Amino acid sequence: MDHAEVLLIGGRAGVGKTTVGWEVSARLRAAQVAHAVIDGDFMGAVHPAPTGDAHRAHITERNLTAVWGNYARLGYRRLVYTNTVSVLDEAAPMFRRAMGDGVRLVRVLLTATDETAEQRLTGRELGSELEHEVRGSARKARLLDERAPADVLRVVTDGRPVIDIAAEVVATTGWVTDITGRGGAVIGPASTAG
Repeated sequence: MDHAEVLLIGGRAGVGKTTVGWEVSARLRAAQVAHAVIDGDFMGAVHPAPTGDAHRAHITERNLTAVWGNYARLGYRRLVYTNTVSVLDEAAPMFRRAMGDGVRLVRVLLTATDETAEQRLTGRELGSELEHEVRGSARKARLLDERAPADVLRVVTDGRPVIDIAAEVVATTGWVTDITGRGGAVIGPASTAG
């Protein structure tokens, strides 16, 4: 494979992006599929952003370009990338610039009800950010529902085992021909769902 492929896992805070991303990676490792994993939230985690959100996006792109460049030089061609809004059309140019014009984008939007997201966030946010995260999660859920393109696969996470969710997500990539395995833990309040 000469071109790069990226699985973009998006969704509101508390939907389980990080948990699902790591389970996807576990399934790919079990199938011996070479890949890299990046949590996009860390690519622009600076404070204060030098000149606002536009500059934070620039930092994210520069970091993604550098990190992906390191992986690509080692021969990796597949990336699992988790980030809230990564599935939106406006994110696609960043991946093309960072990973090459021929990059194949596979976009999956994880969804959850407000109640599920708040329950998960309550279990995860042990500091002062809970109210901010709950409000932001609801706002991002509306934005993603309105702006995610029709070709983005929407995967419901409420009450489902993470193994089943990851199997559905991996199946969209075409990277694994035989996906087996059932059961596993349901993403719940005490998980590291994000």
